[in-house]
Amino acid sequence: MCEYFVKADPIAYEQRSRTVRIHGVLTSIRLENMVWDTLAEMAEEEGRTTNALISTFHDEILAHRGEVPNFASFLRVSSMRYLRRKLTEAKRHVGGPERLRPNALASSGTTRAAAHKVVALGTPPARG
Repeated sequence: MCEYFVKADPIAYEQRSRTVRIHGVLTSIRLENMVWDTLAEMAEEEGRTTNALISTFHDEILAHRGEVPNFASFLRVSSMRYLRRKLTEAKRHVGGPERLRPNALASSGTTRAAAHKVVALGTPPARG
């Protein structure tokens, strides 16, 4: 299992700072590239820019909690929650957790590599 994580592209976990305008104030946020990519995907689904999504998140957490103590961590957790929700939706679409187990897919004629890809990415393999 560790090998899967160890072989991750270092660029994915390299941090990058971006300047975001929140209520007219420029704020620098430092996040991993993969988090920035996930936030961009989230923003695209919402039909807005990444900066607009981040500003909305800031406004909503401020309204809900009254403060924003660690906004970068909030963005990281939000991106992980988004990915978890996408995986859950994919599982429902495919037919539930049983169909996403590599052994269940392999026994149905799907190659082991394709079965693991389904589990890792939450996408069903193409049928030929």
